[in-house]
Amino acid sequence: MNPELRELRSFLDAQRDTLRRQVAGLDAGQLAQRLAPSTMTLGGMLKHLAYVEDFWLHVILLDQEPTPPFEAVDWRSDRDWDWRTAADDSPEELHRLFERSIARSDTALDAVDDPEARAARGRRRGAAPPTVRWLLLHMIEEYARHCGHADLLREGIDGTTGL
Repeated sequence: MNPELRELRSFLDAQRDTLRRQVAGLDAGQLAQRLAPSTMTLGGMLKHLAYVEDFWLHVILLDQEPTPPFEAVDWRSDRDWDWRTAADDSPEELHRLFERSIARSDTALDAVDDPEARAARGRRRGAAPPTVRWLLLHMIEEYARHCGHADLLREGIDGTTGL
């Protein structure tokens, strides 16, 4: 594997593991718990990041259709569907969706060995496809931002810090 890609992927994996620790052992009520005034939940974060994995590393990188359950969502009418509907899912469903999305992303990334390789499509019609380097940096940024949120949410749920 290309050394730069290996390093970028190791940073992404570290962020994924941070989120896994933040949600470990929580029940459905805890995954759905909000910290006022935000409506953000740790369950919503799991579902959102599963969608982020699917969107960036399947739809954009590989030009594939979104996978279930994301393929049926009308994102224009409900931009927060992933966050809003997570409370309807069991912890097992949320964890399974999250892990399945990561496994598919890792498989997609395993097929790439050049950080300058371009994704199959741009985010919007007519936009230039991003490089694999850009995609990985964006994923790291996305996880890092949400892992910060997860720290606050987890502390508000049960006082746990330093995960």
